[in-house]
Amino acid sequence: MSRPTIHDVARVAGVSLSTVDRVLNGREGVKGATQSRVAEAIRQLGYERNIAAANLSRKRRYRLLFILPGGGNSFMRGLEQEIVAQMDAWEFTVISVTNVPAFDDAALADALRRVDPQETDGVALVATDSAIVRAALAELRGKGIAAVTLVSDLPSSQRQRFVGIDNVQAGRTAASLLGRFCRWRPGRIALVAGSMLVRDHAERRLGFEQVLRSEFPVQEVLPPLEGFDDQEIVGDRLADMLSGTPGVVGIYSLGAGNRGVARAIASLPPERRPSVVVHELTTYSREALLDGSFDAVIHQDRAQEIRVAVELLQALIDGSPIDPDGQRIGVEVYLRDNLP
Repeated sequence: MSRPTIHDVARVAGVSLSTVDRVLNGREGVKGATQSRVAEAIRQLGYERNIAAANLSRKRRYRLLFILPGGGNSFMRGLEQEIVAQMDAWEFTVISVTNVPAFDDAALADALRRVDPQETDGVALVATDSAIVRAALAELRGKGIAAVTLVSDLPSSQRQRFVGIDNVQAGRTAASLLGRFCRWRPGRIALVAGSMLVRDHAERRLGFEQVLRSEFPVQEVLPPLEGFDDQEIVGDRLADMLSGTPGVVGIYSLGAGNRGVARAIASLPPERRPSVVVHELTTYSREALLDGSFDAVIHQDRAQEIRVAVELLQALIDGSPIDPDGQRIGVEVYLRDNLP
C-alpha cells in the first residue's frame, strides 16, 4: 500500500487541505472538534509527516552552530573538517562553526550568550564542566534554541542530549588493554590528561581506575598530568615525570597532545619503554602504532558524531520523536594489525 498523504487525511477528516495544514503546524483558527477529527484521521491512516517536505513548503531552514575548542588538538580539527565536509549534504540546513580557546569556560559561556535566536535554531558544543557554562546554557535554552553537547558532556544542565562515546566505558577499555600489556611487569601507570575540568577526561580516568584497581591491583596508578592537549606541554611534563619516577611501565593518554607522549618516550632505552594507550586515530597516532611507539588507540567515529548531532538538533527543533538507539556512538579499538 502507498504511504498515506495529507490529501488522505483531509478526505477522511472531511476538511480542507489548508485546515489539515493549520492543525499540523499548530496554527490558530481551527475549532477543537475539527482538530479532533483531523487527529483521529491521522491515527486511523497511520499518517507520518514528511518533515523535509513540510520545511520546503514553508521554506524552513535549520540554522545550526557548532562551538568547538580551538588550538592544535588533532581530533578537534578533524571534527571541524568533518563538519565542513558534511555542510552540503544536509537539505534545508545551514551549518556554521566557531572556535573558543580550549578549556576556557568563560570564553565558552560568552560564546553561548552571544548566540542570536534570530540567526540560530540549534547549538552543538564541546562542554567544559563549570557553573558559568551551565548558566549560559540555561540562558540559551531560555531563548528557545535547541542544545546538545558533543564529545564532552555537561550533565545536570539544560542541554537536551549528549552525542559521544561512553567515556567511562572508554576508560575501562583502556585499563583492560594496558593491564594486559603490562601484566608481566608490575609497576606504575602514568595518566596524561588535557584537563580534569572536562567531563570526558574525568570519566575516562574514573573508568580506567575502576578496572585497574580491581583487576590489576599490582599496578600503581599515578596522579594525572595535565597537558592541556598541547604536545609541547605534554612532552615536557611527561619527560620530567619519567626521568624522576622509576618503574613506569604504562602510559594512558586521556586526551590529545600525543606527539608529546611519543617525544617523551623516544629517548628511553628499549627496556624502559612503557606500553602506551591513547585516544583518537589521527594521521600521527596511526604512524605511532605502525612504528611501535603506541600499542593501542581508542577511537570514536567523527563523521557519525556530526551526523547524529545534526539529526538530533533537527528533531529537537521540530519536536519530532528521537530514536535513542540511533544516537549511540561506539568505542572502537585499533591495534597495528587492524588499522582501517
